Amino acid sequence: MNRPGASLRFRLLAGTLAWMLATVALAGWWLQGMFEEHLARQFRAELTIHLNQLAANLELTPDGQPTLSRPLSDPRLERPYAGLYWQVDRMPEAGGDGKRGELRSRSLWDAELSVPGDQLADGERHEHQVKGPKGETLRMIEQVLQPAERPEMALRLIVAADAALLVEPVERFRGLLLAALALLAGGLAIAAVIQVHAGLRPLKRLRNELTRLREGEQASLGSDHPSEVQPLVDELNSLLQRNAEFVERARSQAGNLAHAVKTPLAVMANAAAAETGELAEVVRAQIGAARSQIDHHLARARVAAAAQGKGRRCSVGPVIEGLLRAMQHIHAERQVDFSFAAGGNPQFRGEAQDLQEMLGNLLDNAGKWARHRVEVSCGNDGETLRIDIDDDGPGIAAADRALLLQRGQRGDERVPGSGLGLSIVDELAGLYGGRLELLDSPLGGLRARLSLGAARSVD
Repeated sequence: MNRPGASLRFRLLAGTLAWMLATVALAGWWLQGMFEEHLARQFRAELTIHLNQLAANLELTPDGQPTLSRPLSDPRLERPYAGLYWQVDRMPEAGGDGKRGELRSRSLWDAELSVPGDQLADGERHEHQVKGPKGETLRMIEQVLQPAERPEMALRLIVAADAALLVEPVERFRGLLLAALALLAGGLAIAAVIQVHAGLRPLKRLRNELTRLREGEQASLGSDHPSEVQPLVDELNSLLQRNAEFVERARSQAGNLAHAVKTPLAVMANAAAAETGELAEVVRAQIGAARSQIDHHLARARVAAAAQGKGRRCSVGPVIEGLLRAMQHIHAERQVDFSFAAGGNPQFRGEAQDLQEMLGNLLDNAGKWARHRVEVSCGNDGETLRIDIDDDGPGIAAADRALLLQRGQRGDERVPGSGLGLSIVDELAGLYGGRLELLDSPLGGLRARLSLGAARSVD
């Protein structure tokens, strides 16, 4: 299994989602800041309106006492502890007695606002945070006003409102904003997953085509991929074509060389056949060995090329059934019974001719040593094709089995053969990435187990 860090899908999704979350978080922070600033400006503007109304309605009685010509417009100022307050103080610096809360809103009831003792010029405004009549935090705005009738008198006009009136809308907005941004982030995340999945689908299709190519279901890659992927597909097809041409030239040259060598060998064999004596026997023996070597290496070269080739596969059942019919005739005099059992429809990833050569050697060997029965079974073990050939012959000692896989080694000189069969099967199986094993058979003799690559269907 690939590590998540090595996955292109993981990296694309991680990068997209990280950037998306960062962008959404930054947008949320910016929107909340703008909303808070907007509310603060609105809050300050409302306090300023009330302060302006207070200044416009403020009058002095004949004895110099401040009073309102008419109440302020906001009804909250008439309800006790409603969260909106105003107050008028007499400042001592102007010759008054410095009385605090000389005039105040009904909402303050019997309380007074305690404000900082800062100095303000006429018409100047300051903002502060102070404690309200219930201990709550108030945001206030103040201004010093000098009445035209009594310029020596200075009055401090104060308007304050509960800071919760500013905080609560921000909290509600934050909750709605978080829900909206979470919904937006979820939608963007789903869109990113779909986009990455759709964007990588051509690569999955290319992988499936490569698997079918390896399994022998097709000889080249398709030509209808997206424009971003098609150049890669074309290069792979060109590489496959060049490799196939190279292998074909090598096979042709090997065949030409073998035929060129066979001609003088045939001349020498004919000449040696017409002679007698020790030298003629030596020449005939060496010519036979040379022919065996040429046939062996030609078969090896053919299988090596086939094992590297693409688009080759065959059904195992028909190959085995054809060989068993031939073996039934070859060993008819000994009355050996050949039987075959297959699980499903196993497929061999390679040339049928090479499978026939390997199984032909194993079946012929089993037929020579069997007393009465030879049983063949095959099936898939994952991606491996397993073919077992069992006989009821005398078997072979476990210590001697590895020796029999060496070229020229024979189990019994009384049985005809060159000693090349098992070694050829082992070499050919190895060229296909498989192997030959010699095991104990349930029938009492020898089991030859051939393991090869299985061709399978691609989803």
